[in-house]
Amino acid sequence: LLSLGTGTTSEFDRTHTAEETAKWGALQWMLVIQQMTEAASSYMTDYYLSTVFQDLHSQNNYLRVQENALTGTTTKADDASEANMELLAQVGENLLKKPVSKDNPETYEEALKRFAKLLSDRKKLRANKASY
Repeated sequence: LLSLGTGTTSEFDRTHTAEETAKWGALQWMLVIQQMTEAASSYMTDYYLSTVFQDLHSQNNYLRVQENALTGTTTKADDASEANMELLAQVGENLLKKPVSKDNPETYEEALKRFAKLLSDRKKLRANKASY
């Protein structure tokens, strides 16, 4: 299973002072709650799938790819400008060089190559079985 995320923003990862939050209106609070809920849902789904694959001794068959520190216009799903597309391409290039997790030093580039080979090998195996 190759799980591709759309990325998350680090905009609300920082702490806020009581003075800041005292000035927030209902809309600001709703946005914060929505982002927290979406992040928790994404995290829990990844955690659940990762755990299931580990329990089945198939952890090499699951890979989640997602940038967790998007900033600026890269967080805007409706910004298809050429400049933003170039920024997103750079985010992807940088992500390839990052480790998959703190427990797995393999880079995303290495993991994706390994995953592609695994899928290719399985397709060849199925094709060979079908030819008998």
